[in-house]
Amino acid sequence: MNARFGVSRAKALAATALAAIAVSTVPGSASATADAHSEHCGVITRNTIGSPVADLRDGPYGSYGKRGNFARPPYGTGSLGISVADHSTSNSAPHEKVDFGNEVDFYGDPVLGLNKVGFHVFQTGENVDHGGPGNLPNIRFEINPNVSAHASDTYSTLVWVPDPVTVTNQWSPYLDATKTGYWYLTGNETACTQAARCNFSQLQFSLNDGGPRPTIYSVAVGKGRDNLWAGAVDGLRIKKTIYDFEKDGVKTRRA
Repeated sequence: MNARFGVSRAKALAATALAAIAVSTVPGSASATADAHSEHCGVITRNTIGSPVADLRDGPYGSYGKRGNFARPPYGTGSLGISVADHSTSNSAPHEKVDFGNEVDFYGDPVLGLNKVGFHVFQTGENVDHGGPGNLPNIRFEINPNVSAHASDTYSTLVWVPDPVTVTNQWSPYLDATKTGYWYLTGNETACTQAARCNFSQLQFSLNDGGPRPTIYSVAVGKGRDNLWAGAVDGLRIKKTIYDFEKDGVKTRRA
């Protein structure tokens, strides 16, 4: 569980002393354990449509006139910047889509072992204008649902959609996917579908049918295919680990 979006265990141990020094000077820090590039974290190309952006960056700060804790990234000085376009009325180009995640280190983990999931988001007024306050990125788990009623179905995407964010042009508080928003499976393997939304408890119950346990293929933060959006995400939490997106890589922090 130590590689993930961050670094391998060996590199994490080697970087612990430096990270301990750095954490005391980083606003929003929460027990940093490593600071290095992630070999397995990036744009998932097979899930990309059009020419979207999902890139590690500094900031964003502000917007102008904003002060206090929500005027800067919640962890470190950087974040994951995301930008997608919607359908253009001047041509037949599709809505864009992008996933930024890890296809390696979560593979085989139990879906039912997820107990903490969420992130912080930088939402803007322009995003709200384009799609309302619920126009936000998602957290997506590609999984083997292992549902007895659909035994031959070994692939689905488990999606969390956040509740609308009412604050704009600044960072949001932590958005807890186990308590807010809704979940669904793209393959309709259970009663939790895009048309019949579930909370986290209902989702877990629907996947726990007494047969083989569902397992994870990949984890990603994504946006599309719906409305134009430009903003950022930081502090992705998976269980006891927070993934701090920084311009020079991904830092893992103990929650």
